[in-house]
Parts: sequence; C-alpha cells; structure tokens
Amino acid sequence: MTKTMTRRYEKMFDNLKKQKAGAFIPFVTLGDPDLKESEAIIETLIEGGADALELGIPFSDPVADGPVIQVSANRALAKNATPDTCLDLLARIREKYADVPMGLLMYANLVLGKGLERFYARAAECGVDSVLVADVPTLSARSFMEAAQKNGIAPVFIAPPNASDEKLREIAALTKGYTYFLGRAGVTGADREVTAPVGSKIKLLKDAGAPPVVVGFGISRPEHVRACLEAGADGAIAGSATVAIVAENLGDAKKTREELHRFVREMKAATR
Repeated sequence: MTKTMTRRYEKMFDNLKKQKAGAFIPFVTLGDPDLKESEAIIETLIEGGADALELGIPFSDPVADGPVIQVSANRALAKNATPDTCLDLLARIREKYADVPMGLLMYANLVLGKGLERFYARAAECGVDSVLVADVPTLSARSFMEAAQKNGIAPVFIAPPNASDEKLREIAALTKGYTYFLGRAGVTGADREVTAPVGSKIKLLKDAGAPPVVVGFGISRPEHVRACLEAGADGAIAGSATVAIVAENLGDAKKTREELHRFVREMKAATR
C-alpha cells in the first residue's frame, strides 16, 4: 500500500508564496567533519534560517559532485559515516524540527546496497521527505520511484538547462516535492558561477505541471539567489559554497557554526 507523501515541501512553498519570498536550501554532507559536529552543523543551518535541507550521504565515487563535495565525502567516510549512521542522525534532527523538509542526494549503489524497499522504508522512518538519486536517469528510475512513493517519499529529478523541451516535460511529470533545475551544466562547484537561469525553461517546467523549481549548481552569493528568483524559480540550493565553509574552518567548531549561520542568514535575506 502506497503511503501518503509528506506535505512538508508543499506547506513550505505555500507559506513562502504568501510571504512573497523564495526558498533557500543549503546542502552539506552528512558526517562531515564527523557525525557529532555534522549534527550541530545541520542545527545551525536551520537556526540560521534555511527553509529546507539537501543532505548528502557520503559515497566514494560521487560523479555529479565537484572537488569540494568529493573531499567532504572523503572526510565523512574517514570518520566512519555510513548510510545507517547518517539516517540515525536525521532521525534525531527530525525529532527536534518537525516541519523542516529534508531531502537526500544519493547515488544508486548506496540505495541498492541495503535493497530498495529497505532503504526507502528506513529513510521514511527517519523523517526524510525526498530522495534524488543523482546517477539514475529517468529511463531507469521506475523501480526507485515506486519504492520511494510506496514509502511516502518524493522522488526528485534533475532538470538540465540543455535538456530538450520533451525531456523537461517528462521530468516535470516524474519529479515530486520540488524540481531540481541546474544553474549550469557539469558538476557541482562554487568556483564556476551559475549562468543566468533560462527563464523560458523554468516557465516550460511550470507550464508542464512541475512542482516548485529550485536552482542548484554554482549558487554561492546572494546575487545568485536573486537572479534565480527573478528568472522565475521558487528557490535556490547552495552546496559547494556551504561545504567550503566547513572545510575552511576544520578544527574550529565555533567558527564553523558562526560562519555557516552568517552565510545562511545572508542567502536567505536575498529570497525576500
């Protein structure tokens, strides 16, 4: 029996629309620099004003990620972060923050390692709202989608800026919770700036019935967030820029949290 899908994303975007604001969603790798500090970092992001979270479970071969996030994953793996310990961490976060949407960015081997059904069931128990499996194309996604929706989790898909109109309409029909629109082609990284989002592509997705469109890849400054919203997006995701703050302040937990809080506050201010 398919469970009712979580409505946290829907409620968040509805509330932001009433406020005439967009969403700011930071990404960090779970378990970086270690599980204890990772939990404190996530709490800092939420307290700083993040509307939702995108979280990565560390993987040894993250093909969609640039060097900053790859190194982040290696730090977490070196401190024995596993899918199970990362999900345990999220369960603790969910107990403290009942309404904040939490999405996972995953790779297929991690999902398949424990079995599709078991993974999605466990993720649902821990309060996960969505799962984006970065290396599974839409043509191969049916089993992932079915397992996700059976457990009340939204399957999220990436919409590349160079995709055909037909492909974008397909993605609009498949993705749930939100639509991940790439600010540029390639891998993640704040060192390569987001190009101006293609407003016509965002409009096409929305006209095709896609859930709210959030732009990622290359988002590192408040002006990037404003440009995304001006192009018609509903929010922006900052990954490498957020993870870089963790990397730059290793060994100084207090400064890490202060810098993350400042970054989130400034990025969130740009959504209003």
